[in-house]
Formats: sequence, structure tokens, C-alpha cells
Amino acid sequence: MNDFAQRILTWFEHHGRKDLPWQQNPTGYRVWVSEIMLQQTQVSTVIPYYERFMQRFPDVFTLAQAPLDEVLHAWSGLGYYARARNLHQTAQLLAREYAGEFPAGHAQVQQLPGIGRSTASAILAFSQGQPLPILDGNVKRVLARHHAVSGWPGQTQVLKQLWQFAELNTPDEQVAAYNQAMMDMGSLICTRSQPKCAACPIASTCAALAQHDWRSYPGKKPRKDLPVRRVQMLILRDPAKRILLEQRPPQGIWGGLWSFPELPLSGDITQWCTAKGWRILEHQADLPVRRHTFSHFHLDILPREILLAEPGCLILEEDKHLWYNLHQPNELGLAAPVARLLSELSQ
Repeated sequence: MNDFAQRILTWFEHHGRKDLPWQQNPTGYRVWVSEIMLQQTQVSTVIPYYERFMQRFPDVFTLAQAPLDEVLHAWSGLGYYARARNLHQTAQLLAREYAGEFPAGHAQVQQLPGIGRSTASAILAFSQGQPLPILDGNVKRVLARHHAVSGWPGQTQVLKQLWQFAELNTPDEQVAAYNQAMMDMGSLICTRSQPKCAACPIASTCAALAQHDWRSYPGKKPRKDLPVRRVQMLILRDPAKRILLEQRPPQGIWGGLWSFPELPLSGDITQWCTAKGWRILEHQADLPVRRHTFSHFHLDILPREILLAEPGCLILEEDKHLWYNLHQPNELGLAAPVARLLSELSQ
């Protein structure tokens, strides 16, 4: 074991996190679900979602057999819903082809939907003790500062350098403790701003600290102005005050989630409703515009409340539309702005 790993493990023994829910009985399934949830999401946010998810889907087979709608509903609020769709798809593959267990080969695990190199390594290291390095955002920051790796980790050459250091430093034994320690180091000590260098076990060999320039590592993602898209969301009520929701296509933003029907800002609501055989009784209100930001664009939403003349027994496309009762809500996977709007309307 090299000196870097030894110092990290000694620190972990005294200061690391050992009581996270996925550390208890770390099966491949439990580790995998936690790793997927922790992508793009902080530990404190993930814990209650993880605990509820495990209660509802305690094993691969339960998750594989559940309707996707139910999985998306359990995921609602965590965002990046492609993660939930991939989780469901992978569970079905594991149940069908691997008797519910993860294969032992790193390359095989990496081929499963939604699992990249670092996640595959984490699953096998934490559940099987395989000596594989991980490289999540926290670990990237620790290694970039310690070894003074310049540039944004999203660039191929920078990422390649960080993987080389990850491989170099990862020990052959106590790998689960070491990988958890590296994540804890980034989360608790080597933080984005105001790192606690005085408490760092590897400060004496940290290149960024020696340069008095931790702010330069890792390099920032090149700034880009996000384009803005604008859309009308139609809050269509029937005389019983139920609201029409439609399921979005499986791919694309909010894939598989339930949302309000959408029209471009230039779209004519009356024509749209008439084409579907629906008669508008009253255009009730335009709610304030609200903005929802994705990683690659802003979406400005204009919600428009419309009262339809006919009751909610209109002929709808099977399985793609439903009438939502605010007082007896269905358990659905809802897009975040839709869930907020429905909450406002129910009040």
C-alpha cells in the first residue's frame, strides 16, 4: 500500500462516514442504487429518497417487475430522470440474464444501461472488494489539487490524467474503505470553496497547497450562455375540476413522466382543442411565467388554465392521457414544474 493510500485510510478510520444507509449490507443492488442516486445529487438529499426506494423496491426482482410509472414516482424530485429509466431497464436485464446478481467482470457491468466506468468500479469495489479506482466529482477534485492537474475534467486529456492518478493511488486491499474515504475527503475536507487544508491528511504533499492556489484546481467548465425555449402548458380542467395530464415520450426531457399538454407560444389553444373534439367553455387564467433550467437550456413556461365543456370521459389516447384528481392524486412520475403547479392548484 502506498503512502498516499495509507494516510487516507488512517484519516478515514477516525473521521470518515461509516453509517450511510448503503454502507449497511452493501450488496451489489444496494450499492448500485445509491451510486446512481448520488450522480448529480448530494448525500443529504439522497438519503431519504434511498431509504424510501429500498422500502418499496428491496431487491432487483421487485424493481424489475414494477411498472416504470411507479419507479418514476419514487424518483420524483431527484431529477435527471434518465437515471431512473436506466435503473429500471438494468434491473430487468439483471433479473433476466444474471439471476438478479451483478456480473463480476468490470467490462460486463459497464455495458449495463446508465453505468459508466466509475460507477461500475464502485459497485464491484464496495460489494465485492475488487481493487478498482473510482472517479466521481469529489475524487476528481482531491486528485486534481493534490497532483496539480490543470484543466476541466470534462476534457478527455484531463480525465485521462486523473484516471492515471486514481489507478496509481488505489490500494489492492481495504479498497472499499479507501474509495469511501476519497469521496468523504472531497465532500468534507477538500470542498469546492474554503477547503479545510489544516485537517487534510495529504496536505504535506498537495501541489495546489504548495502553490497557494487551490482555486485553480480542478479547472472550471467553459462558461456558455444557455438558450431559452418558451412553451405554453395547458391546464385543461373538465367540469368536475379534474386536470388532463399526458405521458411524455420515453426519450427526451422528462421522458416517461406525466405533464400538461404543451403548445408553442404561437400555438392557438382553441384550434388545438377543436382538432381533438374538445369544446372550451372558459379561458380561466394565465398563471405567472416560471423558468425551469436544464443542463443545456432554460425553459420558460406559461401555464394557461382552460375549462372544457365536456366531462372527463372524452376519448383519450389509451394509456397516454388521464384525468388527474387534485384531491385523490394518482401515484405518478411527474415532471418537477408540473408537480409544483399541481401543488399550487390543489391549494
